[in-house]
Amino acid sequence: MKEFNITLHENNLYLDIKVTADGDVRLLNLSSNEPKPCGNEKWYRLVEIQESGLNQKDHHGCKHTGTQPGSLLRYKSHALNRNHYGSKLEIVQEWQGLEVISHIQFYDGIAVVSSWTEIANHSKEAHPIEYISSFALTGFSGEKREGIIHIPHNTWFGECQWKSYTMNEFGYDPVHDEFSMKRINLSSTGSWPASEYLPMGSFENDGQTTTWQIETSASWTWEISDIGGMLYLQISGPSYQENNFLKNLKPGERFLSERCAVAFSNDDFQESIRELTKYRRAIRRKNEDNEHPSVIFNDYMNCLMGDPTTEKEYPLIDAAAKSGCKYYCIDCGWYDDGEWWNGVGEWLPSKARFPGGIKEPLDYIRSKGMIPGLWLELEVMGIECPLAKRVPKDWFFQRNGRPIIDHSRYQLDFRNPKVIEFADSVIARLVNEYGVGYIKMDYNINVGVGTDYNADSAGEGLLGHTRAYLNWIDSIFSRYPELVIENCGSGGMRMTYPLLRQHSVQSVTDQTDYIKMAAIACNCMTAVTPEQAAIWSYPLKDGNEEETVFNMVNAVLFRIHQSGHLPELSAARLKLVKEGIDYHKSICNKLKDGLPFWPTGLATMSDAFHCVGIHCGDTAFLAVWNISSEENIEIPLASVAGSNASVKCVYPKTLPTNFSWDADVKILTLNIPAKTARVFEVRRGCVSE
Repeated sequence: MKEFNITLHENNLYLDIKVTADGDVRLLNLSSNEPKPCGNEKWYRLVEIQESGLNQKDHHGCKHTGTQPGSLLRYKSHALNRNHYGSKLEIVQEWQGLEVISHIQFYDGIAVVSSWTEIANHSKEAHPIEYISSFALTGFSGEKREGIIHIPHNTWFGECQWKSYTMNEFGYDPVHDEFSMKRINLSSTGSWPASEYLPMGSFENDGQTTTWQIETSASWTWEISDIGGMLYLQISGPSYQENNFLKNLKPGERFLSERCAVAFSNDDFQESIRELTKYRRAIRRKNEDNEHPSVIFNDYMNCLMGDPTTEKEYPLIDAAAKSGCKYYCIDCGWYDDGEWWNGVGEWLPSKARFPGGIKEPLDYIRSKGMIPGLWLELEVMGIECPLAKRVPKDWFFQRNGRPIIDHSRYQLDFRNPKVIEFADSVIARLVNEYGVGYIKMDYNINVGVGTDYNADSAGEGLLGHTRAYLNWIDSIFSRYPELVIENCGSGGMRMTYPLLRQHSVQSVTDQTDYIKMAAIACNCMTAVTPEQAAIWSYPLKDGNEEETVFNMVNAVLFRIHQSGHLPELSAARLKLVKEGIDYHKSICNKLKDGLPFWPTGLATMSDAFHCVGIHCGDTAFLAVWNISSEENIEIPLASVAGSNASVKCVYPKTLPTNFSWDADVKILTLNIPAKTARVFEVRRGCVSE
């Protein structure tokens, strides 16, 4: 074979793949710069795959380098085609009956690629696969083995809290000419893929930024380390080493890795997030809810807190309708007379809570011009659920022959057709009998490594279940195209794009402190598009006007998740809620196309103030929260303010706001008290600068 290169220049991205004379396939470059390979090209693996019993031919420690058959694969063919997203490159390699296809999808006008790996077994033997990379890139920082790594810390009540570290702060130093045993590794195991970190990461070096998201609802891992004197990045779904995953690929079987998306920028981290925002919109299921985002009232947060009754709902329904909400969701507790946690699973309404039946308040919601909704946690059954005692144990995740119990719930296994039939029947009853048009789909457990029942490994069982669940969700949207389903997992514990490809709304957090909510709201667009990001606004019973405004500012640039005891607010405070909702409704069709920016950087929970904006053509919308600052707050806006730009405070209109705008240096200066918040519009006086 004669050596040749596969080169592409798409969407300001450069790709260069070399195929050597002996068929070795090497990814020399994929970035926003023209290729400048350094070091020994033999390390520039396109894909890494490790099979049990084969030599991992490298002094690697815990790193996924030197894999076999990864390093034994040889070129077979390649094809470049176009689809409705853009160009798509497929490179086929083979070894002893294994066929490996690397898929690289480009997106027109977006500096992002999605990448995944497909394996087909054409041999007569099974191949136990322990690791398969979805994306592997060597030499992505040039000759330097240093840079800034941005880590997306995530937890219940504290989602989307990014921190930045030097590699040295992770304990990494280039202590050897060629390589280190030290890797920087993030991993998540279980059915909450965002319980400690978002399945994301970012690396910044010399003005170039690479940011990625792993598109899985199960376990995942990524690592950065060095090989051959260069840094590499590897991204994958579950692995044997980290997540108890093994796929025993039998003759005739095929397996797809989890997808990932990688954004490249010659600018900073923020620019790469803007590219990911465009990509997230491109891959998302087309739906009316995201095209025309609407306000949701939910009776849970700082309101009924899981204790709904017909009597309690009626005044809330009236107030929500007057405030301008489109959806009204009755949250958890509607299916049980008292304490409900251990008994969930049948999803039949409580006669004690709703003596006239659940349809009575749902019909009342419709009579007020809103669409009714109910809360579900359909993947679980409580250990005290009567149905759980009647169904066979193959309905549930198992390990070592025993059903798994987590937080007093069983995990339903959506690989089982009977479980699918049951789930179908629940949705059909809610939609067809109760008239529900909105479902809050929650998920409040983590089942760990997975299920070993009818699986090659516990991790493979978990992956099979999550893929079956996604297929089921897709079938539900096909059957009920107008149904809106909110993705929730104790807030943002499942804030990932396999789910957000389908769901139009994401419950970002369960945070109950409106002051702390601001830092989460400020950062939420790193993980989700603004029109999908549901943020709570829940004015307190004993609050004041500024507290009401602060709550409203938390949500007004995103999807408003309105709650709180609205009927008990003063007329002035209720008017501020209505004003905020009205303002949101006047701009939401612009926000759905806008791109995020953070004039003073991402927020942390310890900041004295936060600010975030959405840039929508000639107008930028800016939310500012003063948490505790006693000084003037200065916000540089040169990135969005053209010549002759004007700035005005647009919410609230009735409370005083002390600010000034310096059009020459493009700095907005505020002097507002602690625990207050405002929304501004920055309008360009001239389109071109």
